[in-house]
Amino acid sequence: MARKKKPEEHVNHERWLVSYADFITLLFAFFVVMYSISSVNEGKYRVLSDSISSAFNPSEAGLPIKLNNPLKPPIISRAAMSSTDSSNTQNLSAYGGVEASREDKINLRKIASRISKGLEELIDDKLVKLKKNDLWIEIEIKSSILFSSGKASLQAKARPVLRDIAKVLSDFDNQIQVEGFTDNVPIDTDNFQSNWELSAARAANVVHLFSRAGINPSRLSAVGYGEFKPIADNNTAKGRQANRRVKIIVLSDAIARRTSRSEQLEKTVAAKRKIKNAQSAAPVNAPIKGPAPIHLLPPARQ
Repeated sequence: MARKKKPEEHVNHERWLVSYADFITLLFAFFVVMYSISSVNEGKYRVLSDSISSAFNPSEAGLPIKLNNPLKPPIISRAAMSSTDSSNTQNLSAYGGVEASREDKINLRKIASRISKGLEELIDDKLVKLKKNDLWIEIEIKSSILFSSGKASLQAKARPVLRDIAKVLSDFDNQIQVEGFTDNVPIDTDNFQSNWELSAARAANVVHLFSRAGINPSRLSAVGYGEFKPIADNNTAKGRQANRRVKIIVLSDAIARRTSRSEQLEKTVAAKRKIKNAQSAAPVNAPIKGPAPIHLLPPARQ
């Protein structure tokens, strides 16, 4: 008797779906893991971003000449004071979020009030401009009051004006920056090779007078911008006259502290870069010398 044949099992043509489902599951798990390990820690990102912004704060166009001798303090950068000065307006963003204390605001108001009263005639004659807010005071003086054309020595009539300002400022502890500006008329003399040297020397002479008038030299700094910060058209005599000026900036403690931290960070980054370059350039086994110390002396009192 013949055996009955077992029916052949039906071939499952969809078995590949099981492997495909396993593959998709593994792929999904892989991307979940990749996403989780690539998530940014927002707190650490903010700290890093702020540090980089402070270290590499863009400098102003037209680099000023800094007088390192005999002035002790470094040049203090500042934010904008006037909408007419476009370069200063751009600097305002550097101090975003800075808030002056109540004491800062009161001191600046007192300084502005006393200077406004003391220089009332010159302000009325538009020879002196006084601008103020909660973070700083700007006293802009026309160069015609202070200096002869092409000269950096203070005129006799300038000294009483500056002494009156110094008398007010000596009663407070705010940092003071003096800035010199010129028109674009070229100058090339034995004393001044360009308008940079002229503007820097003028600012330095104002600083020296302030020091002799009793202001602590550690509060003072000077900078010359030459012809590169115009506030008027140099093509006209009136415009050139407006561009020849000296500014006295009285900074709040909040701005001074912020600037000091930024400059210290910039100096640290620059020093590390200099040492790294020296190490890469030095021969093998040669000793590496760090940057030489810089000694800055305050102006001598007379």
